[in-house]
Amino acid sequence: MTYALMRRPYLSADAFAAAAGLHPDLIARLVALGLLEPHIDERGDRCFARTQLVQVARVRRLHAGLPLNYAAVGIVLDLLARIDELEAQLRRRPWT
Repeated sequence: MTYALMRRPYLSADAFAAAAGLHPDLIARLVALGLLEPHIDERGDRCFARTQLVQVARVRRLHAGLPLNYAAVGIVLDLLARIDELEAQLRRRPWT
């Protein structure tokens, strides 16, 4: 019997879908829309970093909380990222 000494950084597409509580087809759709970025493993299969579960949760909250389709959620996420970037620039800016 063998035991894993550490957790693998990537989940298979099916395992990721199960962890996210979504159907694998929806995961594929989110990839097609650019909302998730898969890693291609040595066999050529899609796998996902566990950290992307946070992104899925954010997408689900926006989709459920606002009357937006998934493509529009992508636009909202881009705008939120831009706002974060601009706020960070303001914080670094010396006040004269």
